Amino acid sequence: MKFISTILAGMFMLALVSCHSEHEHKEVEKQFLVTSPILLDTNITRDYVCQIRAISHIELRALDRGYLQDIFVDEGQFVKKGKLMFQIMPLKYRAEFQKAQAEASYAEIEYENTKMLADSNVISSRQLALVKAKWEKAKAELSVTEVELGFTEIHAPFDGIMDRFQVRMGSLLEEGELLSTLSDNSQMWVYFNVPEAEYLDYMSEINKDSIMQVKLLMANNKFFPYNGHVEAIEADFNNETGNIAFRATFPNPDRLLRHGETGTVIISDKLNDALIIPQKTTFEILDKIFVFVIDENNIVKSREIKIAAELPHLFVVESGLKETDIILLEGLRKVRNNDKIVVEFQKPESVMANLDLYAE
Repeated sequence: MKFISTILAGMFMLALVSCHSEHEHKEVEKQFLVTSPILLDTNITRDYVCQIRAISHIELRALDRGYLQDIFVDEGQFVKKGKLMFQIMPLKYRAEFQKAQAEASYAEIEYENTKMLADSNVISSRQLALVKAKWEKAKAELSVTEVELGFTEIHAPFDGIMDRFQVRMGSLLEEGELLSTLSDNSQMWVYFNVPEAEYLDYMSEINKDSIMQVKLLMANNKFFPYNGHVEAIEADFNNETGNIAFRATFPNPDRLLRHGETGTVIISDKLNDALIIPQKTTFEILDKIFVFVIDENNIVKSREIKIAAELPHLFVVESGLKETDIILLEGLRKVRNNDKIVVEFQKPESVMANLDLYAE
């Protein structure tokens, strides 16, 4: 009987220890990290995929039919305005020009002689007018042949960079045939699409004297050393995407940017005293964003919040929270509304130190 009592006592002790251990384990599970929102001055950045274009990018085409006699530039070469780039064989046009030049000289001499006779009343003024008209016609024909001769020489209309040649020396060119393209990349036009809501925000905040400054992140993930500014907005929205195109102008003194490149436009807005929380403290239900707020009795209450902006790992809160609120930092999936928990408070400064925070 004593032996049985000893066994029963041992079993009771084991059960008691087990219950105590299980209770202690539950208490450990009920400890959750919490924190508070923090007020900071920060920058909101928005990025847009963009297309980079030269301010002038033109096609160079043959103005008339003929053989390409000479090429005076090279692909990729920087050329100055007025530089002779292509020469189409000018023999026919030069001969016609010389013929017209001779006819104009002859008509001028004839007019001067006739005028002397008219001044001496040898011939009538009507005869002088006919000779003068003939001279005027010869001068007009000379101008035409001079223009046609000019068609055989293609000069650079502005400073720019030559593109790839589409023809080679000796090619028989047809009228209007593409020779190459020329790009003026002293300044660059950068186009990017802005959603309708952001366009409306921009238009409601900007005034006639303000200029939107933007940065350019190049394809190598480095920032272009010069800032640009928005100069133009297209007239119409794209009905398929709901976007409208903005155009920013960037100086390009080092000629680093070329026509046809891509990149990312970065726009930054300064926010003073922004209420910031980590993104991981939030959860979504039917496109609405919530946090778990812990009241003075350590009871969990879900609360809907409005987000003003998004930063890396962070949200800027528009409404629904204040700086003194306590919010659940970790274990969002382990609690439910109205649960009572044991909390461990972590200062928001310490929490933010472990996040990628872009703030001043």
